[in-house]
Amino acid sequence: MPDPERLFAPDPGLVETRLRKNTVYEGKMVDFCCDDVKLPHGGTATREYIDHPGAVGVVPLLADGRVVLVRQYRYPVGEVTLELPAGKLDEGEDVLACVKRELREETGYTAGRIVPLLDYWPTPAFANEVLHLFVAQDLEAGASQPDEDELIEVVRLPFEEALALARSGRIKDSKTLVGLLACALWRR
Repeated sequence: MPDPERLFAPDPGLVETRLRKNTVYEGKMVDFCCDDVKLPHGGTATREYIDHPGAVGVVPLLADGRVVLVRQYRYPVGEVTLELPAGKLDEGEDVLACVKRELREETGYTAGRIVPLLDYWPTPAFANEVLHLFVAQDLEAGASQPDEDELIEVVRLPFEEALALARSGRIKDSKTLVGLLACALWRR
């Protein structure tokens, strides 16, 4: 097996250097950039990407073995989805504070215990977003407080049923797939 340290080490033969940052659109949630970069062999290229502040997702586990998910319509894909509670980090917001806020806003639950699962890049080819995933346990129910433009239904499913929906392709959202699979390994 190759040395993991070598696989992830900085490599001058691969690293691109930004020559010019160009933000072509500044949005409410993301910015769209089109940067000029110098390639390792000396040539230049353009890199288009979404500049994103990062986000959190949480796998809320009830004491009876059910997972709490949210059902909502996602305009970009034109479908109703089943997802983990999640949300964008506000500027300067602590990651754990964001997890607590999103869990409460979207589901009404507060957690007695929050455990980090992993951090990952959902789409590193065209976005710099980092998604921080957590498990929430010792949940206490309360009233949800979704944002004004969020229409969310809280769904409680046996964890194994949620995994089966992921395996069957019914759940397509990356943070939910990664979160459920990472949680299944964590629970072993």
